[in-house]
Amino acid sequence: MGILNVTPDSFSDGGRFFDLEQAVDRGVELAQQGADFLDIGGESTRPGSDPVSEAEEIRRVVPVIERLNREVRIPLSIDTYKSDVARAALAAGACIVNDISGMTYDPLMIGTVSGSRATVVLMHILGTPKTMQLKPVYDDVVRDVFQFLERQSALARENGITQIMVDPGLGFGKELHHNVELMKQLGTFARLGYPIVVGPSRKSFIGKILDLPVDQRLEGTAAAVTACILRGANIVRVHDVKEMKRVAMVADALKATEPT
Repeated sequence: MGILNVTPDSFSDGGRFFDLEQAVDRGVELAQQGADFLDIGGESTRPGSDPVSEAEEIRRVVPVIERLNREVRIPLSIDTYKSDVARAALAAGACIVNDISGMTYDPLMIGTVSGSRATVVLMHILGTPKTMQLKPVYDDVVRDVFQFLERQSALARENGITQIMVDPGLGFGKELHHNVELMKQLGTFARLGYPIVVGPSRKSFIGKILDLPVDQRLEGTAAAVTACILRGANIVRVHDVKEMKRVAMVADALKATEPT
């Protein structure tokens, strides 16, 4: 899943693809590099970020989705927790809603996804982007995240949503040790019965391990992507599609030869 941030302030590439033509060109490039999905977001959810209005988020993403819907042949995902934004994006050609809140921030999101028959990615977050890294605490991070995703996926099914993916939310209200433990025990989430999405790309936990800035985390991302695939990840959400596609192909081959 290739990341396309149509924002001026995302943690890794904010501003690079804020212009419509640059965003569309980048989306086409990611598809050509081997992305199986494009995840398009119009609001930064980096730690400490402030929300933008629904109108502004729609203004940023809808023209990009309309253009990419004509120019690429892979599914488009809208990265939003707002039902109005999701509705506009789905009308423009997206078919996946990637909600960082697991459909908990906006009570209308469940009906929006159900009514459109879209796929939903249910992600776990502790708090909000503004507060999530202010000393997050868990009784047991794997159990707590599992129970949240189990509860939200059951709620989705009860409301007629059948296409569900789950994401433990690396970096969203998690300290370094929380992220490491979630990746070590990623196979636990297979018990939910849904495809597992993970987004380790360029995250701060990689920077803490390597003591490197965001633009020097390619190798660390590759290691995290490999570990996640070997532990059961079905989809990896990444910035560097060309490189991580190669990493994923090797990891898939290694996983296929593991003894049962």
